[in-house]
Amino acid sequence: MAGVSALIVAWARFAVHVVLVGVFLRGWREPARFRANNLPAHILRGAFLFGSTICNVMALRTLQLAETTSIYFFAPMVITAIAGPLLGEWAGWRRWLAILSGFVGVLIITRPGVGVFGVGHLFALGSTLSNCFYIIMTRRMSATETSESLILFSALAPAVLLLPMLPFSLSLSQDGWHWFILLMLGVFGAIGHWLLVQAYRLATTTALAPYPYLSG
Repeated sequence: MAGVSALIVAWARFAVHVVLVGVFLRGWREPARFRANNLPAHILRGAFLFGSTICNVMALRTLQLAETTSIYFFAPMVITAIAGPLLGEWAGWRRWLAILSGFVGVLIITRPGVGVFGVGHLFALGSTLSNCFYIIMTRRMSATETSESLILFSALAPAVLLLPMLPFSLSLSQDGWHWFILLMLGVFGAIGHWLLVQAYRLATTTALAPYPYLSG
């Protein structure tokens, strides 16, 4: 969004997420549901989500949406490749074929073109890799952590990590529409990550890897 710092966009997204979790899940009534059994892992997972978000915002400042989308949709192949050694969830040739077919389909639809490799591409790749490791950690931690703790700390950790940076990024918009968009980023982010946690609690990483291509 023009006139709004990328750091402000990222922080607002996570801050709204945290508030919504507290309000709708009523954390003050049953705080035990939000207890972290492995706090360092929660912080690291939140850092990966922060990295994915901020890198994506920075990439969109210099790249076209089609280019960032194409790079982002490389993630299912990375997730499928690393899920085997990291989680013991090895994909068969049918799932690899489904993922490759989906990726080709996305390239046909988006037609990103071939341009000069620049800093925007590095940010897009950083966003993709951060998201991949966020997904892997979500799957691994879903066996030992509550859904409430996973949805809370995924936003609380990056919101806290961003706080020291905010004084150096005071670019704010005076447009009410921009603030509404920031609010919606937090709302849909919270809903989306709650659904993500539930999905990876019930299914393997390799089984869910092709589903992002449905949004292509």
